Amino acid sequence: MGNHALVFPNDFIWGTSTSSFQIEGAAAEGGRVPSVWDTFCRIPGKVVNGDHGDIACDHYHRYQEDIALMKQLGFQYYRFSVAWPRIIPAPGVVNEEGMAFYSRLLDEVEQAGLTPMLTLFHWDLPQWLQDMGGWTHRGVLEHFRLYAATLMDRFGPRISWWNTINEPYCASILGYGTGEHAPGHQNWYEAFAAAHHLLLCHGIAMDLHRQKGLSGQIGITLNMEHVDAASASDEDVAAAARRDGFLNRWFAEPVFHGKYPEDMITWYGEHVRGMDFVQEGDLEKIHQPGDFLGINYYARCVVKAATNDSLLQLEQIKFTEPVTDLGWEIHPESLYKLLKHVEQNYTNGLPIFITENGAAMKDELVEGVVEDMGRQQYIHDHLAACHRFIQEGGQLKGYYVWSFLDNFEWAFGYSKRFGIIYVDYGTQQRTPKKSAYWMSRVIAANALEQ
Repeated sequence: MGNHALVFPNDFIWGTSTSSFQIEGAAAEGGRVPSVWDTFCRIPGKVVNGDHGDIACDHYHRYQEDIALMKQLGFQYYRFSVAWPRIIPAPGVVNEEGMAFYSRLLDEVEQAGLTPMLTLFHWDLPQWLQDMGGWTHRGVLEHFRLYAATLMDRFGPRISWWNTINEPYCASILGYGTGEHAPGHQNWYEAFAAAHHLLLCHGIAMDLHRQKGLSGQIGITLNMEHVDAASASDEDVAAAARRDGFLNRWFAEPVFHGKYPEDMITWYGEHVRGMDFVQEGDLEKIHQPGDFLGINYYARCVVKAATNDSLLQLEQIKFTEPVTDLGWEIHPESLYKLLKHVEQNYTNGLPIFITENGAAMKDELVEGVVEDMGRQQYIHDHLAACHRFIQEGGQLKGYYVWSFLDNFEWAFGYSKRFGIIYVDYGTQQRTPKKSAYWMSRVIAANALEQ
C-alpha cells in the first residue's frame, strides 16, 4: 500500500445493508405469518439443502448485539427492511407485536448513533397475499398502501431515508418468470404484470410520503448491470440491447421517463398481451424518481445472440476467473461504466447510492479469524470505481456494503456467505472478518489506501 489515498467527499455516507427474511428468523414468533419465501423453501429442490428462514441469523433476538457490532466498526448508516408478514398478518390487520419489534430495533439504531434507511419491500410478500394472486393481482396495491401508510404513520419522524421497493426485477422476473425465486411461477405475462404492480407500489409509497409531509428522503432501489456484447456483430449488439432492456431499462424508464421501452414491448409480443395491465394514470404514478436512486451492483453481463428457446434469444458468457463463490465475474470497471450510463440517461444530477455491493466468498473460520482477502479486494476495487466516478463530478453520495451478516442467500440457502461478519449458524456466534476491520479503517479515514 502506497501513500496515495483516494479521499471521499466529507459528507459521503458509509453504510451496510441487510434484509428481514435473510436475517431475522423468528418465523412464527411475535405474530408473524408465513411469507412466500417460507412456502417456497418447503418445496423440495427449490433451495439448496432444503434451507429455510425459520431461524436464519436469529437477528430478531440478537439485534442489539448486531447493532452494537455496526457501531463498533464505525458504520454510520444502516439499511434494513421491514417484514410485511410481521406487520400485516391478515387483510386490514396491524400486528402491534411486529410494530413493537421495529420500534425496539430503531431505538437501538438511534442509540448507536446510526442513521436508518428503511426498505418497505425486500421480497417477503405475505403468503395470504400470494393466495390472492400476489404481485400479478392489482388488489395487491391497496394492501401495500395500508402496509406502507402504517409504517410511515408510526415511524415517519424517525426515518431519514426510505427505500420503496428493493430490486423489483427479482421479485417479478425471478419470482414469476424464471421461477428461481418465490413464488416459483414460470409465466412471462405474470412476470411483467408483477413488475408493473411493484413499480406502482413505488409510486404509491412516493404519494404517501408526500401526503404525510414526511421530511425524510425517499427513492427506489434497482439491481442493475452493465451489459457488454460478446462481439461487435450486429446480432450480439442487439442481444446486449435486449438484456439491458430486460434488466435495466424495463424498470428505470418507467420511473425516470414515465414509459416502458418500446423495443422491448415489441420483442415480448404476446407475452405482454398489449400491456393490458397498464391502466390510465399508472405511468404518471410510477414516474416519480424521488430524492435518490439506489443501485445494487454485483457483476456485469456479457451476452451473445443465440437461437434458443429463451425469451431474449441470447446466451450469457460465463467466466471462470476472476469470479466470486457464486461464479459471478469480478469486474469493477463495469460499475464505473454503469454509474456513468445511469447518470447520463436517468438520474441527471439526482443523488445515487450504491445500496448493495459485495461478494460471496468461500470463507473459513480458522482459530477465530476469517481471512477474506478476496472480499476485501473486491470491495476495494469497486470503491475505487466509485471514487473515479465522483472525481469526475458524478453524484454518488454513499455506499452500503452487502451484507453485514452472512445470511440466508435465497435459493442458495446458507451455502454462500456474503457477510463481512461471519455467522456460525449452529451457535449464532458472530465473528467480524478481516474485511470488516478493513472497512472500519476505510470509514474512519474516509479514504481508500491505494
